[in-house]
Amino acid sequence: MFHVKQTTSNNNYNSLIMNEKLLIDNLRCVPDFPKKGINFRDVTTLYKSAECMKEMLDEMERLYKDKGITKIVGVESRGFVMASALAGRLGCGVVLARKPGKLPSTVIKESFSKEYGVDTVEMHLDSIEPDDVVLIHDDLLATGGTAKAVYKLVQHFHPKKVYMNFIIEITDEGLHGRDLFEGIELTTLLTV
Repeated sequence: MFHVKQTTSNNNYNSLIMNEKLLIDNLRCVPDFPKKGINFRDVTTLYKSAECMKEMLDEMERLYKDKGITKIVGVESRGFVMASALAGRLGCGVVLARKPGKLPSTVIKESFSKEYGVDTVEMHLDSIEPDDVVLIHDDLLATGGTAKAVYKLVQHFHPKKVYMNFIIEITDEGLHGRDLFEGIELTTLLTV
């Protein structure tokens, strides 16, 4: 079952003007990927549709246009797509949160557990300034391990404010990643 939910971590609901059916109809679910028992939500089917891209981008712009965002952290690799597109609309910079060995300069790193293993994420040491207002964006929120690691990296820089956004939040498989972010404004476009 799919439904759209935009909430903050304290469960305040915002009104929605996005075309939920369009996104649901274009979202692919791949069973048993990357391992048996995981139902992978594949946002690449949303990215390949110009209409879906516009719908998601319009909604994200509506959510963040008045927040004073100066940097959007895109999480490897699907998070890079909307982070870059939204940064163009908001007139802000993009910071990459990448897997180890992908960034060429001095990095900080954080390890985390995922629903199917352990991984590490890195950011350049000069990515964010203390006067930045940061939006962390990734394609989906499941256990919250990746997002929590990126959030810890961002907190290293002591920015003015941090927001979080995901295209999809997975809750139907007993996952409660949102619980890791109490007190942080976190929005999602689709909840499954």
